[in-house]
Amino acid sequence: TSYGGTAILFSSSSCTTSYGTDMDQDAMMESDVLIAVGSNDELISSMDVTKKKAHLFSKDGKPRGILHRAFSVFLFDDQNRMLLTKRASSKITFPGVWTNTCCSHPLQNMNPDEVDDPSEDKNSVDFCYDGVKHAARRKLLHELGIDPVYVPHEEIQFITKFHYWAADTLNYGTDNPPWGEHEVDYVLFFKQKNSESIPIIPSEDEVEDYRYVTQDEFKKMLKEIPAKDWSPWFRGFLDRGFWQWWDDLDHGTLTGKHSNNDVIFFDPPKEYYASYNYDLSHNRQTGTLTADGVLQS
Repeated sequence: TSYGGTAILFSSSSCTTSYGTDMDQDAMMESDVLIAVGSNDELISSMDVTKKKAHLFSKDGKPRGILHRAFSVFLFDDQNRMLLTKRASSKITFPGVWTNTCCSHPLQNMNPDEVDDPSEDKNSVDFCYDGVKHAARRKLLHELGIDPVYVPHEEIQFITKFHYWAADTLNYGTDNPPWGEHEVDYVLFFKQKNSESIPIIPSEDEVEDYRYVTQDEFKKMLKEIPAKDWSPWFRGFLDRGFWQWWDDLDHGTLTGKHSNNDVIFFDPPKEYYASYNYDLSHNRQTGTLTADGVLQS
């Protein structure tokens, strides 16, 4: 295994996948093929959507880009401290903000397969979502150098899904910002079982800083660090169940107490609205693809 933009070899019980060979942010924008979904997380297979295509926002028919699937990992150590990360300044969308442990996308054409069908019983009933867990382990290694051996697949707990959007107005202005996020975001929790420290070797192109925090330390950070310096998705999660999930970490969260297949929609705080986001006709379907690949505006 090697880090810092070179090849990442991700081992699983079934196969090995190489990801990140000499790729910077621009290269991943062009090469990563995301999973387009509808507002209820149904798969849209009528067209391929690159990371770049999905994240491009504009006043000309793409006010929310294209809705796609994502995940947000929350990793806790054996003392129930949460691992926070600060996104690298080289990130194209929302650079330099604090957020949860790892935020990224499951991809098409990966091995192991990262595409989940929510209608299958193993997902709709048992919350398995093996594909997004494969993606999470791949990106924990790519972004933080966390070897998958420290994050067993079967110990990752799916919690719920959030559908949100946000234009990156803080970095590109409100007039016509070219980038944003529009995702059905799978929330994944993981807690390490022993006191051995997980080795972390962050990629400088992905993570600028990181720290483990207790609840009290995190609340202090929230008071001291301006709201604009936190990711909009993370801010949205905090008001929609997060504190309860953390409180119950050893009392059911990791065994499915709070797991559900709801797709909870929220609009971002107003500071993430571009000039083209105030159209009163916009709704939850704006920026989603129909089954035949037509983008709804």
